[in-house]
Amino acid sequence: MDFKTEVNRLVGEFLLTRPDLFLVEVKISASSDITVVLDGDNGVTLQDCLDASRAVEFNLDREIHDFGLQVMSSGLSEPLEFPRQFKKNIGREIEVMFADSSKIEGELINVDDEKIVLRLEYRRPKLIGKGKEDVVEEKEIPYSEIKKALVVIKF
Repeated sequence: MDFKTEVNRLVGEFLLTRPDLFLVEVKISASSDITVVLDGDNGVTLQDCLDASRAVEFNLDREIHDFGLQVMSSGLSEPLEFPRQFKKNIGREIEVMFADSSKIEGELINVDDEKIVLRLEYRRPKLIGKGKEDVVEEKEIPYSEIKKALVVIKF
């Protein structure tokens, strides 16, 4: 079994013991530095990262393949990619960028396996008469239309 396959197998076995966690990415550099990025339905703790690290490191033989290992959680600055990541962020403001580089920002209110639903609040010119009016609408966005989605960090 090649090195990358073995690393993926070990990460997969660890995740079977922790159904609340899921894999975002495994990267292996040319110099055999392994980076495992995890996310979880309730977040990822330092202990979760340590447990995953041990599950991989203690089952690989450094005599056969020398490597470096880093296990981390997916940060707030990382894009949302999987339905489980969107689900854990229901109620938060997110910014969605489309393939044509247009963007919208709204509150994530619903998620399923095909799409997300945002609540958009904005002002627009009145349809009749002068002035502006407040508008609240819900917009369904299929995953296939999302180029990038980020949680909006507010202070």
